[in-house]
Amino acid sequence: MSLVKIIKIESLGDERGNLATIEGNNNIPFDIKRAYYLFNTEKGVSRGFHAHKKLKQIAICLKGSCKFILDDGQHKDTVLLCSPLEGLFIESMMWREIHEFSDECILLVLASEYYDEDDYIRDYLIFLKEVELNDSFVK
Repeated sequence: MSLVKIIKIESLGDERGNLATIEGNNNIPFDIKRAYYLFNTEKGVSRGFHAHKKLKQIAICLKGSCKFILDDGQHKDTVLLCSPLEGLFIESMMWREIHEFSDECILLVLASEYYDEDDYIRDYLIFLKEVELNDSFVK
């Protein structure tokens, strides 16, 4: 079972260049309530190290590359983002780490919810307990 879900982003191009479109509830599977981007990340710095209880995200590497590690508490997958035409869909209750930012990396993140600190799980052991608790309710 792969945790990696890539959203393809359509692009049109001509002699003037390319244009890619992003539309909430169209090619992005949720309303976009927040967008932010990471850039000028120092060499050797890693980011993420958290999960969200409800929030869903799409991460798009607009320039350069970076490596994501996704973890649902039972499985881990790694994916290299290096195309502005591919978005990584990150479900809620998914631990994420971002590593190996290239020098020129610009990472755009589209979020399904507004910023809410209470939605974050920043401790991996607490994340694992939450996953276990959620799995026991599902069964």
